[in-house]
Amino acid sequence: MSIFGRRKKKKLEEQEALAQQALEQKANEEKTIEKKTPEEPEISPADTQVNPQNVTSEEAAEIDRYNRGLEKSRRTFGQKLTALFTNFSGVDDDFYDDLEETLIGADVGFETAVQISDEVREEIEAKHENDQKVISNLIVSKLVSLYTRNGTKEDNHLVFATEGPSVFLFVGVNGVGKTTSIGKLANRFKKRGKKVLLAACDTFRAGAIEQLQEWGKRDGVPVVSGPEKSDPAAIVFDAVKKAKAENYDLVLVDTAGRLQNKVNLMKELDKMRRVITREIPHAPQEILLVLDATTGQNAMSQAKIFKETTNVTGIILTKLDGTAKGGIVLAIRNQLHLSVKYVGLGEQVDDLSPFSPKDFVDGLFSGFLEPAK
Repeated sequence: MSIFGRRKKKKLEEQEALAQQALEQKANEEKTIEKKTPEEPEISPADTQVNPQNVTSEEAAEIDRYNRGLEKSRRTFGQKLTALFTNFSGVDDDFYDDLEETLIGADVGFETAVQISDEVREEIEAKHENDQKVISNLIVSKLVSLYTRNGTKEDNHLVFATEGPSVFLFVGVNGVGKTTSIGKLANRFKKRGKKVLLAACDTFRAGAIEQLQEWGKRDGVPVVSGPEKSDPAAIVFDAVKKAKAENYDLVLVDTAGRLQNKVNLMKELDKMRRVITREIPHAPQEILLVLDATTGQNAMSQAKIFKETTNVTGIILTKLDGTAKGGIVLAIRNQLHLSVKYVGLGEQVDDLSPFSPKDFVDGLFSGFLEPAK
């Protein structure tokens, strides 16, 4: 690694330390109230082209959400690529250092940036490539393949029970959009004919129970709850018993997001899991970590902590439309080996979309892949 790369690594380590400090401070803000708001194969860049004649109205709506939601990231990434190739006269060590800097600026993380830069260097040197358009396409191609190379096409799909109720636990710190994500998913599944039940198990944060109850009213789905500071395990017990007795398809469980005492949080979540599994074998089918995309490396720090305390099965990445650094999706996949299941692409109730690597690639990189001369 060049001296420039080492300097960047040191700078990034300092930024991550500051992000961790910010995370610890946020975890101590117990009264934070979330803002209320009303399956893919491996992909190559050429596969991102869509034939309008083969797209349903629902698929077209999802594609449009990705295009709109990733506009800020797409525009910023385009500017960075343009800057990278300004006065381009060939590849040398400075070019690869600048490439790393560009990728880090897109929030793909230091390790991922170095990995992509090394892969690009290897292919350029093997083919003695010096054409700007070919190199630009190569960079995007490496980013595209990064998400899919270590997983299967089913990784980004939610797992449902083959029979009986499915149970999804939602974890995450206060303020990331956890309760709002639950409300939006409840709305989505109800529209698709599912019988949905909500469980208000975040009993310690002021206003959390009322917020989920408000979502229940909007969505027209019942909410199992109890008084503030009651035992979350008791609430989830009541919820799964009701789900079994009344033939619900899906139970969505809100949980506390207190990180200042990881031991207590781990014990609380473990107790809830045991209660659920005792009543419904093989449940919970999903433990979904909700992260705020706009917090960048701070979100990565949160993910690392929650992976230490519970068996996270996937990510819901909120507010992706509010960040210029959509590369956080790639960083989560590459560094934490977790799949993104849903992404928030706007503030409307239907703007929480299943994560599609294909639509993500098209929304983030469309316009950058040009034919080489």
